[in-house]
Amino acid sequence: MKVLIADDDRISRRLLEATLTRWGYEVVVTHDGLEAWQVLQEIDTPVLAILDWMMPGMDGVDVCRRVRQRAQEPYIYLLLLTTKGRREHLIEGLDAGADDYLTKPFDPHELQVRLRAGSRIVTLQAEIIAAREKLRIQATHDPLTGVWNRRAILDMLSNEVVRSARDGTPVAVAIADLDHFKQINDSYGHIAGDIALCETVNRMRTLLRPYDAIGRYGGEEFLIVLPGCTTQDALKLAERLRLGIGQEMITIPEGRVTVTSSLGLAASDTVEAPDAMSLIRAADAALYRAKACGRNRIELATATDLAVRLAAANPAADN
Repeated sequence: MKVLIADDDRISRRLLEATLTRWGYEVVVTHDGLEAWQVLQEIDTPVLAILDWMMPGMDGVDVCRRVRQRAQEPYIYLLLLTTKGRREHLIEGLDAGADDYLTKPFDPHELQVRLRAGSRIVTLQAEIIAAREKLRIQATHDPLTGVWNRRAILDMLSNEVVRSARDGTPVAVAIADLDHFKQINDSYGHIAGDIALCETVNRMRTLLRPYDAIGRYGGEEFLIVLPGCTTQDALKLAERLRLGIGQEMITIPEGRVTVTSSLGLAASDTVEAPDAMSLIRAADAALYRAKACGRNRIELATATDLAVRLAAANPAADN
């Protein structure tokens, strides 16, 4: 575990470093409060910090205040080293955000015990964060394919549509349906179907841009949000997806299968200020045309599709 030391006294600093290294800690040494504060803002910052109270530039109490004001994770356990032994001084340090304090010259055994207590606290906090993140993933991701679930991808689309209207940038949406996928489940079983589904999703994810989003919209239907995409941009990307899905067979325990897809597209540059559900309805209409025209193809929502569905979504607009 990493421990940060901040002490402007060379002898005290070296003694601390040697002691902590002997106990197996990875030590990060700083020479004053300002340097310590800079290190504590880094991504991979130590989660234990031993700060001398009196330092030039920024003292240990100021460092404590700044760390607590950030209120960011992971939690950093702050231990003040001080020659100040008066009750009001200790209250000041703890009130500033220090978790504990130790008087100078420090007793090594006392320091070791206090660091163990700090290690238990930051370890427990890391476990809580990990558990919370696991719950967040379960709440927002499809458990089979690992992409966003229906609610999460709809929220993302809504946010992108709002941003599109605010910034005047385009946004497109695609609905991809895997052709006759039920036949794989019926012929080879659901385990084989799951393998084929996951591999297909992996192919789609590798073909999308880092800032695109894909979510499972239904059984074998996937909703793809394409920020910044005009109609022509979306068509090019959709064609890349269609080819990438079907160009190679997928290996399952029972052999190899071919998966193809039909896609319906709708883009905000086709109609003025559409809402999220209007785009989805239009893309869905285009998807149905792709299926009706033989599948394994892309159909683009027309202005008529969007206008009709906008009117259906906002009947009061005609009154």
